[in-house]
Amino acid sequence: MSGGRPPFSSRIPWIALSCTIILIDWITKRVAVAYLAPHHSVNVIPGLFDLTYVENPGGVFGLLRGLEDGARGVIFTLVPLAAIALIGLYALRIPGAHRLTLASLALILGGAVGNLLDRIRLGYVVDFIDVYWREYHWPAFNVADSAICVGVGLLLLETIWQPSENADPRPAPQGPAAAPGEERR
Repeated sequence: MSGGRPPFSSRIPWIALSCTIILIDWITKRVAVAYLAPHHSVNVIPGLFDLTYVENPGGVFGLLRGLEDGARGVIFTLVPLAAIALIGLYALRIPGAHRLTLASLALILGGAVGNLLDRIRLGYVVDFIDVYWREYHWPAFNVADSAICVGVGLLLLETIWQPSENADPRPAPQGPAAAPGEERR
């Protein structure tokens, strides 16, 4: 194989993961639309978790929802399209042995596509998961948002715990530190 690119067939499990996220997100949003009244909550776990139908015209957690519809529509269509393209291109270059990276990218990609489909079709994203503790509510979210957050979290954990490829594998020298201007022997 020339150029060191992994074969496309090694990407099929990750494409399947992205498609699974898109499908689960689509099904759960359709159920929310069919069975939940807007801004009416169905208590699932008292004091912790409700199902609440919300139409989110903004970005993540409702950011930028105050923008004009036209500007908001362009931003929330073009930015995800660019992100999806970049994630796809990056994923094609990752070696197959980097399974956590590929799984993380698949989760992010599936979530981004799931929310983009809502945005294109409806002009807003359907959110319905309402997590709270007493009077403190996390903004409503959906399966796509969850996949994106888990994917980003896994990428961050991998970055923190993965040793740098440039790190010196030799142990650090032991003993007293050299005084300024002196060389350590």
